[in-house]
Amino acid sequence: MNTSDKSVIRLHPSDNVVVALRDLAPGTTLPDVAAPLIDVVKRGHKVATVDIAAGVAVTRYGQTIGVATADIAAGAHIHTHNLGMGPHSSDYAHGSESRALPPAPDARTFQGYLRADGKVGTRNYLGILTSVNCSGSVARFIAEAAEKADWLAGFENVDGVVPIVHQSGCGMSGRDEGYDTLFRTLAGYARNPNFGGILLVGLGCEVMQIPDLIGAGRMRADGNFRYMTIQQTGGTRKTIERGLEVLHAMGEVANRARRTPQPISHLTVGLQCGGSDGYSGITANPALGYASDLLVRHGGTTILSETPEIYGAEHLLTRRAVSREVGEKLIERIRWWEDYTARNGGEMDNNPSPGNKRGGLTTILEKSLGAVAKGGTAPLAGVYKFGEQITTPGFVYMDSPGYDPASVTGQIASGATMIVFTTGRGSVSGYKPSPCVKLATNTEMYDRMSEDMDLNCGDIITEGVSVVEKGEQIFELMLRVASGQESKSEELGFGGAEFVPWQIGAVM
Repeated sequence: MNTSDKSVIRLHPSDNVVVALRDLAPGTTLPDVAAPLIDVVKRGHKVATVDIAAGVAVTRYGQTIGVATADIAAGAHIHTHNLGMGPHSSDYAHGSESRALPPAPDARTFQGYLRADGKVGTRNYLGILTSVNCSGSVARFIAEAAEKADWLAGFENVDGVVPIVHQSGCGMSGRDEGYDTLFRTLAGYARNPNFGGILLVGLGCEVMQIPDLIGAGRMRADGNFRYMTIQQTGGTRKTIERGLEVLHAMGEVANRARRTPQPISHLTVGLQCGGSDGYSGITANPALGYASDLLVRHGGTTILSETPEIYGAEHLLTRRAVSREVGEKLIERIRWWEDYTARNGGEMDNNPSPGNKRGGLTTILEKSLGAVAKGGTAPLAGVYKFGEQITTPGFVYMDSPGYDPASVTGQIASGATMIVFTTGRGSVSGYKPSPCVKLATNTEMYDRMSEDMDLNCGDIITEGVSVVEKGEQIFELMLRVASGQESKSEELGFGGAEFVPWQIGAVM
């Protein structure tokens, strides 16, 4: 039998569980636990501190994460075998805890690309945007040919050519929610300030017609926008040839852009988590929340998303809403999701993914409470639909699936010029045109996958680094990457396969 005072952590005085900080053997005695361990408990998993009767709420972060499905003895491992979903708070108390953060005492800047519409990019790509899957291969052919061209190498201020291809655009209704969502997504990418120019390529006969896309409003204020259809241009070969000519001309314009000092208020950062574990809500997520607050204090914008993964914790956001109207917009999205999952044979009260569960997360309530920590403490200034242009600075919410590539796609369409992504299992991905910064929640995974991870947050546990100190490190890293430093995912070449528009509705 051994005793350790650094083997577990209690996250709130009222919790009836502690979280293991290392693998623990049966018989181990622990502070705050009324009896020796009964089971093997893996790092990141939960231990009952007292006897918990069947039907009694299990609490973590001072919030209910589910109810015991059987009697649980003190010292027992708590997971899917004895913990299930239960009732959760619906006391939304709109705006009751909305407190403006003090402005930052210093005026910080980053090196960004000021665009004609007043927005500022962190990168300067040429994009080839497709209206339909049928033009995807030709868009890739154009991009591949451009990357081999001598003229592109001469454009030292252009970061490269990004083909934005997808699986939709036809075989769909032209008058429903799915069409509107795709329309917002494509238009949002065309306007993202990380692009110095956009070439829009269609087939010609698709549902998502190019004239509709360009007729809804000026796609880019700088005018560095061109479009063509394969059918009208004369087929594959002629479209590639013409596409190269157009890209060359657009590249000359984009290459004139220069990085200049810009206020942090021009930064818009998407907050993401994926491949989470029991440490996510203890280390990386709250540290990112602190960094989010710092950015908001400087006038910047941060975007929380993944509606199925804030389910059960939405009351923590509505209480921070700047108005009842904003809070009710979030609840309207929750109700939409309850209907959406029900009519598709699913449910919102689902368990986390297999990887999440192996990492120690048991219910969606538990995952959601940890996920919301990414949003810090700033007031909730606005709620937006997927891909809707964000016009309110500060901390905002954009509705999206929990599927990371789709969620990030929406955030970039809404205006995100950087993504910060926490992971406990080791997610690898990138999201051109916006750089993606990866935060490891635990030191063990960081050591194993350091080539993919930009910063280790596991040292909050292993080295006693404070959440505040780590949040400041994240904030400074964000400014360096915004100013041109490559993230690990950029160094590895990620970002060409992660454009995933949210497909809603029937495929016909």
